Amino acid sequence: MTAANATVLTARALLLDMDGTLVNSDAVVERCWRRWAERHGLDFEHVIKIVHGRQGYASMAVLLPERSMEENYAENRVMLAEETADMEGVVPVPGAGAFLESLAGLPHALVTSADVPLSTGRMAAAGLPLPAVRVTAENVGASKPDPEGFLKGAAELGFDPADCVVFEDSGAGIAAGRAAGMRVVGVGPRAGEFAPTVQVDDLTQVRVTAVPGGGLELSFG
Repeated sequence: MTAANATVLTARALLLDMDGTLVNSDAVVERCWRRWAERHGLDFEHVIKIVHGRQGYASMAVLLPERSMEENYAENRVMLAEETADMEGVVPVPGAGAFLESLAGLPHALVTSADVPLSTGRMAAAGLPLPAVRVTAENVGASKPDPEGFLKGAAELGFDPADCVVFEDSGAGIAAGRAAGMRVVGVGPRAGEFAPTVQVDDLTQVRVTAVPGGGLELSFG
């Protein structure tokens, strides 16, 4: 674990990314995007660095800047269908089950770039419960790194952005959390490149405790 500024954080609510944070879906993501990269004659190693954390159409816009957004939206619908049909290798991030169980009754929301069918499918495949409050691709007009999703999650839970802590694994997601004015716990090896407030290897290193007055205390290690 690396803690940039703190090994204990306090918050009022938690906003949780899904892919790479709660669910390890790398195998599916890599299969689908490898096929896409081959179809477009792009280097897969470059492509995979771009796609984590973003909605598919937004990744395509970065990778094929000359192409129309109509084409990106259309191809993203195909990509989502492929990903939703492929759950092979989808597993929980270590500690995710216990972490979500510890949040029962506490303010938290899922904020994911996946749509409803994909997020529902992946959480089920990983054996994880869906948080009651969810912000998915259908709820936002802009993909991460835009902060819209996290701001909507905070508003839905009824808390100021500064009172929320984000859990994220990707550069786009960490940037979105920062842009929303929130502190960020980076989960996994990708996160370390983007200077989150605190970084952990996985969710076995996170403990959540309710404190008097309705707050939450996060401890790491």
